[in-house]
Amino acid sequence: MRYQYSTAQWLPHPVELVFAFFANPENLPRLMPRWQKARIEEANFVAPPPRPEGAPRYPGMVAGANTRLLISARPFPYSPVRAPWCAMIEDFRWNQGFCDVQLSGPFRYWRHCHSVTSAPDPDSGRPGTLLRDEVIYELPLGLGNLTDKYIAHRAFEYTFHYRQRRAAELLAMVTKHPMSPKQ
Repeated sequence: MRYQYSTAQWLPHPVELVFAFFANPENLPRLMPRWQKARIEEANFVAPPPRPEGAPRYPGMVAGANTRLLISARPFPYSPVRAPWCAMIEDFRWNQGFCDVQLSGPFRYWRHCHSVTSAPDPDSGRPGTLLRDEVIYELPLGLGNLTDKYIAHRAFEYTFHYRQRRAAELLAMVTKHPMSPKQ
């Protein structure tokens, strides 16, 4: 059975910066809980299509469609073993979004789509970006509703709460110490 987890976060940064940050796979380990000690083991980068004309350029790489990443992380705190996860980027659309799909790893099925849209802060009205994450997944071993409700869903809430806090911190650091984006 497939399940869905969705969350959204407003960030006080332009769409182009938020998109570039999330499309750079080097940031993925920095967004995962520290106890996981996540790292990229292998990467087969595919260049994205040409950047839209006039769009600002931010430092760092951008992984285009068909980029493959092999990531490893601890499955639980203090685990002596690392769990591998192979994913591929698809549906890449500059400054709109992309999806990553699991090729092999802990889930029977995994598709995580990230989308960004320009949106005012709901409270102050100042400009920024709404980041949406939608995950469609199927648990391994035919595990069902109770496992999802009491383990998987709670793990997603924890992980995405951590990820949202870290994204806000890291993007704030980028804007405090910019590396002069190229035009």
